[in-house]
Amino acid sequence: MRKPWAVVPVLGLLLLTGCGDPSSPAAAPPAPTREETGRPPATTQQRPAASPEATRPPRPSPTPRKGPRVLYLGDSLAMENQDVLGKQLRDGLGARYTSAPRSGTTLCDYLEGTGEDSLVPTEHKAATLVVKERPDYVVLQFWGNSWGYTPCMGGLTHEASPAAYFQRYAADAGRLSGQISAAARRAGMTPPRSVWVLQGPDPITPDRVREVNAVYAERARDTGELLADAGAAVSAPGARHTWTQYLPCTERERTTAGACTDRARDRTALHRDDDYLHFCLAPTTPRSRPCPVPSPGITRIARAITATVAEHRR
Repeated sequence: MRKPWAVVPVLGLLLLTGCGDPSSPAAAPPAPTREETGRPPATTQQRPAASPEATRPPRPSPTPRKGPRVLYLGDSLAMENQDVLGKQLRDGLGARYTSAPRSGTTLCDYLEGTGEDSLVPTEHKAATLVVKERPDYVVLQFWGNSWGYTPCMGGLTHEASPAAYFQRYAADAGRLSGQISAAARRAGMTPPRSVWVLQGPDPITPDRVREVNAVYAERARDTGELLADAGAAVSAPGARHTWTQYLPCTERERTTAGACTDRARDRTALHRDDDYLHFCLAPTTPRSRPCPVPSPGITRIARAITATVAEHRR
């Protein structure tokens, strides 16, 4: 989602060891003979029958739970996050993961029927990918492009008409969820759970991001879809919608090489000096790409999304 001037837990299931084969009781020693004792042999005592517990066959080990199938869609933030999120989901949940983000997009780009007015080709529309990939979760990360770059918005911008912009955004969120569920049902699937990623602060129009996040929160409240508050992971405590370039290092970052970028001041960089929106600490390139360098903001976002999926699966 670049502006025109910028390109756009492994929670392995513990296998319970089955009860071992019950040990056979030791054989009773042979009764002494008349020759050995000078008297008739004693009556042999019959061993007691084995208890039902001892004769019960071993319990089979439980079948390991399969990891979830996760589909990740979004804009340039998702484009830069996709490799890190995939690793987090695979390592933490054993997920089978597919990502298909497109820079510069907004919700309408992934809707069926937008055709040539979309930055997303037909084969990568959300409904098409749901049928193909059969996910359990569809993670949707959209900052909410607001400046008319996306053709399917028909020139509608937040600056020109905030009320119309938010009305359209909420309608597109509903349409996108509806198309995902309908496509799954047509394919005989249980509809996947949508996971809306709450966005981090915007230094230019902070109220716009607050309203976009409210659209996602309303959907979750009304439909049972999920929220991943990744934006809180890149916001200062007590200042959820106040933009900051740096945050104090977490304990994990202090013990991970390169994750606490300014150790002298115990702080880590979220953004480059020349890019207030994206979290990749590598320079911007003309062609969007997954972030090629460790970037604390991206790692924080990916952990928040993974934690949301993990919590729902418990």
